[in-house]
Amino acid sequence: MTSMKALRGWLLFTVTLPLAGCQSVLMSPSGDLARQQRDLIITSTVLMLLIIVPVIVLTLWFAWHFRASNKKATYDPDWDHSTILELLIWSAPLLIIIALGAITWVSTHKLDPYRPLDQLAPGRPIPANARPLTVYVVALDWKWLFIYPEQGIATVNELAAPVDRPINFKITASTVMNSFFIPALAGQIYAMPGMETTLQAVINRPGEFEGFSANYSGLGFSGMHFVFHGMNEGDFGRWVERAKGGGGDLSREAYVKLAQPSRYEPVHAYATVAPGLYQAILTQCVDPNSRACMTSTRPAGDTHTGDMEGMSMSSRTE
Repeated sequence: MTSMKALRGWLLFTVTLPLAGCQSVLMSPSGDLARQQRDLIITSTVLMLLIIVPVIVLTLWFAWHFRASNKKATYDPDWDHSTILELLIWSAPLLIIIALGAITWVSTHKLDPYRPLDQLAPGRPIPANARPLTVYVVALDWKWLFIYPEQGIATVNELAAPVDRPINFKITASTVMNSFFIPALAGQIYAMPGMETTLQAVINRPGEFEGFSANYSGLGFSGMHFVFHGMNEGDFGRWVERAKGGGGDLSREAYVKLAQPSRYEPVHAYATVAPGLYQAILTQCVDPNSRACMTSTRPAGDTHTGDMEGMSMSSRTE
């Protein structure tokens, strides 16, 4: 008996030990959008538990109370209907469904990643003179490229933004579908080649937060991690200057080299970015003679089935 207790204790310890270091970042986010999504998860869970918990408790109580050995329980094999029970059984779930439907409808529009932010945090509206920080995000094989058009720099596997400043992410991919996800900041958004998705977000406190790919994309998928730095304006300015001082030139030729599949790409920066590079990536026209190019820059007469000249595509992903 002692050995069995020791074995059970060891098994319990073995199972719970890996959980000791877990941090539920989704339940303690650092961005306002992620906080609202966290609140939605909690509210929905509580509403569903209003049905699940009573059903479980009553199931166990009925099984215990109406057991064969309980002679005090009323035995009525001909019972088949109760208006009160019918009302409870149908009205309670119906009310929960109505509540969940209303919450889902409102939150789907309010938390739309394409919708401009209306607050920095609870009780803190967006200042009238606030200018969003634009960041172009490109999912490569198997790394992340971040282009800052206003600052004129680009970074690989490192992202930074000032605290309490709206961020406007424009997201695409080079070859296959991927998913851009910073749990502390906001929900995941898909990145697709030849298409652009958008995420509006804000980080509310300084720190280093994990970002990664949430969609399997091949051999090097497990290494598609990056650090997102939340900084004050002064530190962000110095971070930009370091990138300008220590980086090279992200020309189209340099991008073609960077886009080649590589695993566990180290963090590095580019001090300059070729004009129009992101648009060329989006339309798959880094090489203007490529048959995949979705603009009219190819030589005249070069057409093929499925060609969408002069058109860029946009896809909404929630």
